[in-house]
Amino acid sequence: MTGTPQTNSRADGRKPDSAADSTANSQTRAALRSAVESGLPTTIADLCALVRIPSVSWAAFDRAQVAASAAAVAALVQGLDVFESVEIVHAGIPGGTELGQPAILASRPARNGRPTVLLYAHHDVQPPGKDEDWESDPFTPTVRGDRLYGRGAADDKAGVMAHIASIRALVVAVGPDFDLGLALFIEGEEEFGSRSFETFLEENREALRGDVIVVADSNNWDINTPAITTALRGNVTLRLTVRTLAHASHSGMFGGAIPDAMLATVKLLSTLYHDDGSVAVAGLTSIDMPTPDYSEEQLRAETGLLPGVTPIGHGSILSRIWSQPALTVTGIDAPTVDNASNTLTPTVTVRISTRIAPGQSAVEAAAAIEAHLRENAPFGAVLDIDDVDTGEPFLVDTSGWAVTEARAAMTAAWGVPPVDIGVGGSIPFIADLVRTFPSAQILVTGVEDPDSRAHSPNESLHLGVFKRAVLSEAFLLGSLNERADH
Repeated sequence: MTGTPQTNSRADGRKPDSAADSTANSQTRAALRSAVESGLPTTIADLCALVRIPSVSWAAFDRAQVAASAAAVAALVQGLDVFESVEIVHAGIPGGTELGQPAILASRPARNGRPTVLLYAHHDVQPPGKDEDWESDPFTPTVRGDRLYGRGAADDKAGVMAHIASIRALVVAVGPDFDLGLALFIEGEEEFGSRSFETFLEENREALRGDVIVVADSNNWDINTPAITTALRGNVTLRLTVRTLAHASHSGMFGGAIPDAMLATVKLLSTLYHDDGSVAVAGLTSIDMPTPDYSEEQLRAETGLLPGVTPIGHGSILSRIWSQPALTVTGIDAPTVDNASNTLTPTVTVRISTRIAPGQSAVEAAAAIEAHLRENAPFGAVLDIDDVDTGEPFLVDTSGWAVTEARAAMTAAWGVPPVDIGVGGSIPFIADLVRTFPSAQILVTGVEDPDSRAHSPNESLHLGVFKRAVLSEAFLLGSLNERADH
């Protein structure tokens, strides 16, 4: 599952045209490496400035902060002086008149037969959660040891800066008048479901069209080993409301004869799982895919699994995360413990988040989950299912020349070849990109490592990983700038 370094051939499988060709490539890489290293302090300072902006895209948060983040990113892109156009764009959300959060769109055409690369990242972030769960303020970038802490420091403002820094390095190494075509798309609502993404693609199809699409929003195998993400699970989220009573009743007067909504909810949710904790919903599928070695000890270290608590599921650990479905109850609305009275609860509402395996339709999976819930409702409980959101899973085609180029760039930057990995999380818009640009080759890369804790308190970026990720992308852009046959 690892890429093989190229020795006597070019990264695209072609032999060098001459010794001069090989020397030129080596000189370009040396110049790119020098540019990345000398520019790193500025890159990190720019990243810290972005982290200070609390650009949470969720509806309950201040949209002005997302707008401020978009303006800051647009200024960085303008400062590159390589794009013919740089815009802050709002696209409409389907089904209404509301506009989505601001995205940055920039483009420059390719020349002399060179390919065009679309670089994607997102500048919005997750809510910080409780301040007391953070060791430092979530929006005050803080360096401790080799890591930069802050909300968005890894996911995905580091992805934004990886693109900015790699383009800066390319300009330093080869000059601003390079032939490579570039499009840059920095989204502003990825953490809130990319609700306007489909409209954005349709309205900006030509500006976004590329031969290669680099999505910088994933993980690396560890802090010393790069990765190319080749499989992503999809998702189905929904709100389930369980009702058994028209109003609350005294638990002493009627308990034992009347099923309250909490009892019905607990029994219903339990039907979603087998005894080993794996998903028991008929119609949710799995796939077979090879996985690298990954021990239970490593799982415990990376997740904080408490002593005595056992993992769930069956098969290899990574197959449970990459290629099998997973179902999580992520929220429950019911009386709180502090406000609990001795009453039978009439209504309980839960949020269910399901990750579906690559190869399954999200719509099909949603139908299977709803059918299971309705068929297993205990005591005739009344169910309402709404606020359903779906995202398609994705499998990357690794047979193209772009993946070969990326493997060679990562090997040169990290000193070891990349590992092909699956990711248990979802990036649903990739399926939209593939549908809109079927001939484009997709590369899913990233700046995170297993201890980045994206979405969680104390999110962080390993600065060594970040440097090598920037260098990998700079090498890739430099190589594609010299590639005339695509």
